[in-house]
Amino acid sequence: MLTPDTAVNIVSNAIHVIVLVVCVLVVPSLLGGLLVSIFQAATQINEQMLSFLPRLLITLGMLVFAGHWILRTFSDLFIETFTQAGRLVG
Repeated sequence: MLTPDTAVNIVSNAIHVIVLVVCVLVVPSLLGGLLVSIFQAATQINEQMLSFLPRLLITLGMLVFAGHWILRTFSDLFIETFTQAGRLVG
């Protein structure tokens, strides 16, 4: 039987996984953007491509580097969720 406690548990697991995956992708990009911004402020270079391209490359690099982990994490979440759904329904 689906109780409010199990529903909250399922949703909290999903939110936890989403936050982990977003942090893996966004935090390195933010740090790279911070370094580029410090470099731009120090040298007075105000080029938009200089601020966009490193963040794009860092994000793509993290997708390549952590892609296997991201897929495995999402697969584990979906398998766990569908297993719980099968137990809760019937």
